[in-house]
Amino acid sequence: KTRKLQLNLIRSHACGVGESLPAPIVRRMLLLKANALAAGFSGARPLMADMLLGLLNADVLPVVPSQGSVGASGDLAPLAHIGLAMIGEGEALQAGAELSGADVPRAAGFEPLEPQAKEGLALLNGTQLSLALALDGLFQAERLLDASIVAGALTVEGLAGSHAPFDPRIHAASGLPGQATVAQRLRSLLTDSEILRSHEDCGRVQDPYAVRCMPQVFGAVENTLNHARQVLGAAINAVSDNPLIFGDDILSGGNFHAEPVGFISDFLAIAVAELASIAERRIDLLDRRVNPNLNMFLASEPGLESGFMMAHVTAAALVSENKTLAHPASVDSVPTSAGQEDHVSMAPWAGRKLLAICANTARVLGIELLAAARAVDAMRPLTTTPELERVHAFVREHVPQRQHDHRLDRDIETLAGLVRSGA
Repeated sequence: KTRKLQLNLIRSHACGVGESLPAPIVRRMLLLKANALAAGFSGARPLMADMLLGLLNADVLPVVPSQGSVGASGDLAPLAHIGLAMIGEGEALQAGAELSGADVPRAAGFEPLEPQAKEGLALLNGTQLSLALALDGLFQAERLLDASIVAGALTVEGLAGSHAPFDPRIHAASGLPGQATVAQRLRSLLTDSEILRSHEDCGRVQDPYAVRCMPQVFGAVENTLNHARQVLGAAINAVSDNPLIFGDDILSGGNFHAEPVGFISDFLAIAVAELASIAERRIDLLDRRVNPNLNMFLASEPGLESGFMMAHVTAAALVSENKTLAHPASVDSVPTSAGQEDHVSMAPWAGRKLLAICANTARVLGIELLAAARAVDAMRPLTTTPELERVHAFVREHVPQRQHDHRLDRDIETLAGLVRSGA
């Protein structure tokens, strides 16, 4: 009956619904679960970790539905679908080919698992989905901050903006390390330029906040990323199932509660949403002729052409979506299991929302890069800084300059893809 219980747990907990998780998330889940079992506190044989790594190394990826976990008692339903694959009753993909039943473990070089005492429970308990999503969000957020710094600097030049707000003395006075770091990165792009020298004696006193306060906002994001790295770095090597085995002692606790990870996903969601929010304001500044050298909406023939008017509308729509998605998931809890699991983290939903925000933000930054490059085009023959000339050339390599109205959707997706890739 002890062995039968383990099979029953895997079968009964396989209640996931919705779209299947993408391959990179499943790969990360396999690695994280193997690492947790290998720590030796779960009462599972080494065979269990070996099988998980076998699936990973053979790229036999269990089909894991994305919905159905509340992130307490672990990510039970998603991990049960991995368990199904291991016992020869689930589904998987290998190089696009569908596998099912006993063919799944055999494709990885193993016979179907016959779980022994505690092994089914050790598979199901754990925060591996919550953690895999949060890590993906962290990695994407790092790239989005990088792209925000580059796009924001290009916009400064496109607006004929001031470089003074990035002076190191201002940011040393703040005492915030992330802010000083970001300001230095902006300065490395905003060196000397013909555009800067062309407006040395202009009458504009200060730029709007979306330009002037980039170090403060981006610095807050950098500080958030640092916090996320610390928490998630520890969580990667954590043992999050239950009960845990310490020699002769078997202790029941709550390491499966994903609240620490859920908080991080929610915090990252707020930070990334702000990257999009402030970028949308800079797009609006480019559109509304703050720089007198530009036409309204960056149009070649104002009145006859719409220019970038609708590109800004798209950015506004995406930013509005982000504001709703940034509402924290971890403040919610629905009691389950007849009240035994009476407070849950909702960390998987926090992670899935975070990834949606990241996708939206990449597109907003793609729009900003497109608009800023157009503004720099309009400033010719004046050149921007040598560093930003390379950025401008990179944009134009992928999206050639076209003067008059044309469809922008493909240009936006091209640049959003480059943002997501870190290029």
